[in-house]
Amino acid sequence: MARLAEATVKVLRKQEFSGLTVRSVAAEAGVGTATAYTYFASKEHLVAEVFWRRLQNSSAPDGSGLDRTAHVLSVLRNIALLLADEPEVSAAVTNALLGSDPEVEHLRGRIGLEIHQRLASALDPNGEPEVLEALEMLYAGALLRAGIGYGTYAQIAGRLEASALLILEKS
Repeated sequence: MARLAEATVKVLRKQEFSGLTVRSVAAEAGVGTATAYTYFASKEHLVAEVFWRRLQNSSAPDGSGLDRTAHVLSVLRNIALLLADEPEVSAAVTNALLGSDPEVEHLRGRIGLEIHQRLASALDPNGEPEVLEALEMLYAGALLRAGIGYGTYAQIAGRLEASALLILEKS
């Protein structure tokens, strides 16, 4: 599976998401198409897996020495910048995560839970659930904006921080 995930990124660097196929990824990875389909039902599933692996392999920022606001902002920035240097991959991730593929739905749930846990741990233990939900919605909206081209991931990360600051100052 790791070879297929790496091959997905390589193929996306050469062509846009619309041209990506499980077959082209299998060829890049040096595996049979049937083998690729054993693990991934669709190109959306492949791309969602790439993001899930990146998220899993990134460690949440250490909040020691930071106040609640700084810690939350560092968590949001860290996640938002996971794909900042790869616009082809980030656009593909946005497309994939918005799809209705059941396998993507499963990964979307895992991704959402991981982000939820990182934000919840950055907020104080007695934090308001409404604040956590607002931050999660803000993050999702910010990544959607970046994915559809309203700005680079780096620009959106800055706007995400500014917007999160407004929420945190009012809570």
